[in-house]
Amino acid sequence: MNSQHDPAPGPATPHGATDWITTPLTADLLRGALDVEHTEHGVLPHRLPARARAQYLDGQLATAEAQPSGVRLAFRTRATVVELDTLRTKMAYRGAPPRPDGLYDLLVDGRQAGQASGTGGNVLTVDMATGQAETQPGPVGTVRFSGLPDRVKDVEIWLPYNEITQLVALRTDAPVDTVPDNGRAVWLHHGSSISHGSHAASPTTIWPALAASLGGVELINLGFGGSALLDPFTARALRDTPADLISIKIGINVVNMDLMRLRAFTPAVHGFLDTIREGHPTTPLLVVSPILCPIHEDTPGPAAPDFSNLREGQLQFKAVGDPAERAAGKLTLNVIRDELDRIVKQRATDDPNLHYLDGRDLYGEADFAELPLPDQLHPDAATHRRIGERFAALAFGADGPFTTERG
Repeated sequence: MNSQHDPAPGPATPHGATDWITTPLTADLLRGALDVEHTEHGVLPHRLPARARAQYLDGQLATAEAQPSGVRLAFRTRATVVELDTLRTKMAYRGAPPRPDGLYDLLVDGRQAGQASGTGGNVLTVDMATGQAETQPGPVGTVRFSGLPDRVKDVEIWLPYNEITQLVALRTDAPVDTVPDNGRAVWLHHGSSISHGSHAASPTTIWPALAASLGGVELINLGFGGSALLDPFTARALRDTPADLISIKIGINVVNMDLMRLRAFTPAVHGFLDTIREGHPTTPLLVVSPILCPIHEDTPGPAAPDFSNLREGQLQFKAVGDPAERAAGKLTLNVIRDELDRIVKQRATDDPNLHYLDGRDLYGEADFAELPLPDQLHPDAATHRRIGERFAALAFGADGPFTTERG
């Protein structure tokens, strides 16, 4: 098989392998990224374009969009061994328990075939009380997958959703080709940390990845932890990204950051939708309101870490707003759901491809009783699976808004 990337033999590695082929890490090997930045170490996938990244000074979003949730390397090869050198940046929070290492999921012809975590790398420590951050540098590490079937196959390596990942080198024991377009519909999704993957077991088990697999679509995930804030540059990124299906899940970050009141929220939602429609005038567009989150159902933000309440080593969050301020326009999840429902119904009279989904249909009171949010904000791995399965049924099912657009 001829490679399209002019592979050249690489050096022997500590594992003792020889005759390695090193393939340049180019954008055509990546899926799910909107941009690729060349760094001194290699390439850094981004989930927002450079123009958008130039328009904010928020460290939270800068970190979130550089964490490659939904981003994967995809290539065709008969290699039996694959090594990927990466320089990761792992998150840590001062005063909170250590976070687990991010995982890489290996898929062969669409099926799970391996899993590994990175080594080495940088550690970015954030003080949640002050917002200050400090980076401790570390070395490049290697992720290795061996024992792959000796036949031509399509390989995907899904990158950790919770670690900034610079791709340094890709080595295989057989040539690598790009994977031809499979003709599947592209689903472009935007949301908060829950869509980003917070507390999921691995990159292919975040709920959007699960839903995409069940729906038979290609995922581009613009879920940004703490940063689904109706930013105009995010709307423009959605507008300018080719897609067959689009969903936006908004509300929880607007509340837990206490970002705006109802007077500002309503036109911001309209403007966000207007911008998307400039690039996708008739694409099925699904607006999803927040899943159940009891601390914010009727209590405004902001949310704050509750360092006095660690349950089994798990940092907890609490709402510190005043429910009485709802009368002055402060936002809660119930207020936001009602307003999103109203906005979509109003716009749908002229936009039949615009749809609304109440997030409590994905995770509601009965689900909270069975599978409570471990930190009061984010679902656990089992809940990610439930949300993904329900979204797939409601969106991609027989009566769902995305049904007719499936490839």
